[in-house]
Amino acid sequence: MKLVYNVSTKPREIGYGKLLVFAFQQLLAILAATIAVPAIVGNGMSASAALFGAGVGTLVYLCFTKFRSPVFLGSSFAFIGSMFAAFAGGVSMSVGYLGLLIGAGMAGLVYVIIALVVKFAGVKWINKLMPAVVIGPTVALIGLSLAVNAVNDAVGVKLNADGVRPMDGHAAICLLCALVTLAVVIICSVYGKKMTKMIPFILGILAGYAVAAIFTVIGIASGNEMLKIIDFTKFQHMQWYPDFSFLEAFKGNYNFGSVGSFGSYLAVLAVAYVPVAFVVFAEHIADHKNLSSIIESDLLENPGLARTLLGDGVGSVAGAFFGGCPNTTYGESVGCVAISGNASVWTIFTTALMAIVISFFAPFVTFLSTIPSCVMGGVCISLYGFIAVSGLKMVQKVDLEDNGNLFTVSAILITGVGGMALRIGKINLTAIACALILGILTNLLVSRRHKKAGNTENSEDKQ
Repeated sequence: MKLVYNVSTKPREIGYGKLLVFAFQQLLAILAATIAVPAIVGNGMSASAALFGAGVGTLVYLCFTKFRSPVFLGSSFAFIGSMFAAFAGGVSMSVGYLGLLIGAGMAGLVYVIIALVVKFAGVKWINKLMPAVVIGPTVALIGLSLAVNAVNDAVGVKLNADGVRPMDGHAAICLLCALVTLAVVIICSVYGKKMTKMIPFILGILAGYAVAAIFTVIGIASGNEMLKIIDFTKFQHMQWYPDFSFLEAFKGNYNFGSVGSFGSYLAVLAVAYVPVAFVVFAEHIADHKNLSSIIESDLLENPGLARTLLGDGVGSVAGAFFGGCPNTTYGESVGCVAISGNASVWTIFTTALMAIVISFFAPFVTFLSTIPSCVMGGVCISLYGFIAVSGLKMVQKVDLEDNGNLFTVSAILITGVGGMALRIGKINLTAIACALILGILTNLLVSRRHKKAGNTENSEDKQ
């Protein structure tokens, strides 16, 4: 999609009213995943604090990147296992929260070290290591790997042992809400004019929410549980203020439980956080390559990979300081930029401020949390689809008539879609990480053939 607003477009050029609407759309795009992480980890973690931390982390990122990279940082799913390990290491809750801060600091340090390497060694080695033939299918894989989540949310039913989704009345209504949401997003994006074309997610979510609310009201009135799509009981348990991680970390006594000592606990955190940071680094490259292709400007060169890494790493630490969740650049945010055609970094800036302010308004945060997963599933089908298609666009530039390139792309897609996730000791490698590593190794293997062929041709020319 052609950009309507580029990265440097100023707020006055957009219009301040429109800017707020665009920022709210970005917030909706990243909201579900950002508040889902603290909900999954539990242990009293606050969704409001995670939202606040995401806003702060994004502001830090924007400062490091000189306001040249339009992407929002939200809670990272990659560190969920690491966060569980932080809480498991100590009996007291305060130790767990302290572990969240220390672990995030370790992950951030990995980013800083890599950024320093990039600063002095440049980015050419990364481009050689991860050219389009590697990064393209990896970006596509990021979108495809999220496809199951989108469908599960849309239907409200997971696959059973037979590989099918057993549908009942509730699942059918969830699917209807998801399809209404998706249909409105598509219609607005394809047939919409001016403003309508640029806010398809807001209009889609409102339409899906309205349908879900109608069924829910009927369900409450008739006592039919299958019709209750929206959980309005969340308003009875509103959290009126964010429970910041740094405050929780210094409550109570420090008890390291079965770990035995503070040194042992640090070792547990290092094993849990550091390897994951390298995995997220690979996704960082993929996200920025994808975003670069959308805005038609190489972010690895300007503002530079060193700056984006520092922004991501320090922003992640800042986000964890407040919300407990290490942050990462969001593919949902990139997808929102692509679909809306709005790449203005000031939209991201406004979104970050909005996230910080909204985190203190419990009724509004609670209202946002009541958006049914099926409605967000309808949105995510389009969002994740755009991420996958963006990766495939990169692959279009690759000569697939060359067997070496064909094998590289095939290795990444098949191992990734097949879910080749591995656990080596306490180190978890995601399917995307495994696919990327295999893709890099395959590309290096076939690149040697190209070099030999090139050398042979040069020798023949000289003769």
